[in-house]
Amino acid sequence: MAAKIMDGKVLASDIRSEIKARTDALRIGGIVPGLAVILVGEDPASVSYVTGKEKACLEAGMNSFQRKLPADAEEGEILSLVRAFNADPAVHGILVQLPLPRHVSESRVIAAIDPEKDVDGFTPVNIGRMVIGEPCFIPCTPHGVLKLLERAGVATKGAHAVVVGRSNIVGKPLAILLARREINATVTVCHTGTKDLASFTRQADILVACAGAPGLIKADMIRPGACVIDVGVNRVDDASKPRGYRLVGDVDYDAAREIAGSITPVPGGVGPMTITMLLWNTMESAERVAVGRA
Repeated sequence: MAAKIMDGKVLASDIRSEIKARTDALRIGGIVPGLAVILVGEDPASVSYVTGKEKACLEAGMNSFQRKLPADAEEGEILSLVRAFNADPAVHGILVQLPLPRHVSESRVIAAIDPEKDVDGFTPVNIGRMVIGEPCFIPCTPHGVLKLLERAGVATKGAHAVVVGRSNIVGKPLAILLARREINATVTVCHTGTKDLASFTRQADILVACAGAPGLIKADMIRPGACVIDVGVNRVDDASKPRGYRLVGDVDYDAAREIAGSITPVPGGVGPMTITMLLWNTMESAERVAVGRA
């Protein structure tokens, strides 16, 4: 029997409706959640992503503040812009679109963001809070994965979760979050140095592929009935497509869906959840301000 498809588009739409209702309630109280996005350069993928964020903000009833800088902008100029947004009471969330040009230190720029406005969850303060289980902004893609598991009714307590990938954006934070007491999975992290990867992935009740390697996870690497979360978004050449490429995940989807119990597609799985959780974090930041005023 083919796997149940975990439709991120449908779930994202449902959650955005919830966000819109909470945003409307904030507006009645005189607070309009505001997200500031800093884009440096003209990378097509980044430009497209930022445009999508702006549209999502408007649909959610939020204010969107975009600042675009040329690719040769000095680091000091970017830092000054971050500090200005830190001080702006109309801004509840700040996002610096990555990657930044090579001459700019991503770590210094990210660290300059006020942790209370760090809706991407990337500052050292929020990462530290996440590790020790304190309230914090959870990085958006891992947050989206957790919401997918929760809303799909996937049992996590006592489950063996195998995370293939160790990036600071997805793999590492997701492994930490899955091990939290309220989720209570046993977590194995695999990476490029893992020998006999399949021997680990076949043990997974929940298998998360976030290595950025197209088709890395084959059907024979999946335990029958497992939940497979494919975070990978990779471009592969395809002359039949208008743009000359198509998007695929880290999982051999067509074969894997015949083995897995549930699976996310690419596109349309985890992807729609990332921007949705960015909106969620921005809304929560604004709600904290509202509570502080009360």
